[in-house]
Amino acid sequence: MKKIVFIKLRHRIQVKPNDVVFVGDVVQMIANDDYLLEQLQKIPLYRIQSSDKNIVIIDAMKVVEAIMRFNPAIEVQTIGSAQTIVEIIYRKRNVSFAYFLLVWLLLFIGSAIAIMNFHEDVSMKETHQHLYAMITGEKVEKPLLFQIPYSLGLGLGMILFFNHVFRKRLNEEPSPLEVEMFNYQQSLDQYVILHENKESMKRIDDD
Repeated sequence: MKKIVFIKLRHRIQVKPNDVVFVGDVVQMIANDDYLLEQLQKIPLYRIQSSDKNIVIIDAMKVVEAIMRFNPAIEVQTIGSAQTIVEIIYRKRNVSFAYFLLVWLLLFIGSAIAIMNFHEDVSMKETHQHLYAMITGEKVEKPLLFQIPYSLGLGLGMILFFNHVFRKRLNEEPSPLEVEMFNYQQSLDQYVILHENKESMKRIDDD
């Protein structure tokens, strides 16, 4: 009976420095022989080296080559993406409280200045004054009846927009920021794959 293996490369995996990447780490596999499937998953593909920095790209052809070297009689069918991004996770540095506080203050002050500049550009204070005068018939310098609810609504609107209260998600829908981050990550992954392929071809030409 002919042995057929279907493989689908994972989009991204994470490893540690000096780890060995096996076929089972990189691909999802289906085979008509469970024992064969277990053997194929243990085939070593690549050992992480110090020169690899943060990213290694493993191509589907490398996986097929490793499987055929293990058993030339196996027919390999590939599905989906042609590359897997291997991200090397190094030991994270501990961030000091002073550094965290500095970054938090910069973000807080920058956000506050941006909101104030926007309100100044659209004359928000004068708008509140006019609305208050139209409704109550009185002119006041500080129409708190509008300013306080507006300030509370602004904060509530930001919470609903980002769909998070600290680490708690309000609902299952992704926020616009998460969608933009996802699109950015997809574009970044495509760039990394193309860049690494160019570097590989350059090394081959140099050799």
